[in-house]
Amino acid sequence: MTTPLITDGVLIKRYIDGNNAAFETLLKRHRSRILSSIYLLVGDRYVAEDIFQETFIKVIHSIQKGKYNHEDKFLPWVLRIARNMSIDTIRARKRMPVVVDTEGRDIFDSLGITVESQEEYRVAKDDVDILRQWIWELPEDQREVLILRQYADLSFKEIAALTETNINTCIGRMHYAILNLRKKMQKSVAKVK
Repeated sequence: MTTPLITDGVLIKRYIDGNNAAFETLLKRHRSRILSSIYLLVGDRYVAEDIFQETFIKVIHSIQKGKYNHEDKFLPWVLRIARNMSIDTIRARKRMPVVVDTEGRDIFDSLGITVESQEEYRVAKDDVDILRQWIWELPEDQREVLILRQYADLSFKEIAALTETNINTCIGRMHYAILNLRKKMQKSVAKVK
């Protein structure tokens, strides 16, 4: 027999009433998903940790000031705050980040490419580098949906809530991201021929 999961809304009410353990439960429940999303957006493990901490400082202040009114939508609300802080950080850094997973490894290193020789390894690595470059050349809104869908494994509904758009917009952005990547690939193949 399992005990029912206490909702985020109940935990927040308990936190507001002075139960700090309730907030710790929220933090533990959602930490990996929020941190993974930040990692995927900023591409730097240490910067992501800083943004994660700043996000929760902002969350705590908002809750304490009575500004939280999202019922049981805690995770999308926090992800939106984290996303906005991540985008601000990327803009401030003005450089192309490396996309990493929660272990701090470059996600392009985990594409599962099997190689038999050093030459094949170099060619495969070049292909991954080209793909990375093409992804970062996509318009920001398309790149963000592609990364959140393919590498953070979020649903379109979750992405829509996170980016404050509707599901159809997210699906459209993903569609155009794939089309743009396909065009880049076709141009690249045409140059080789």
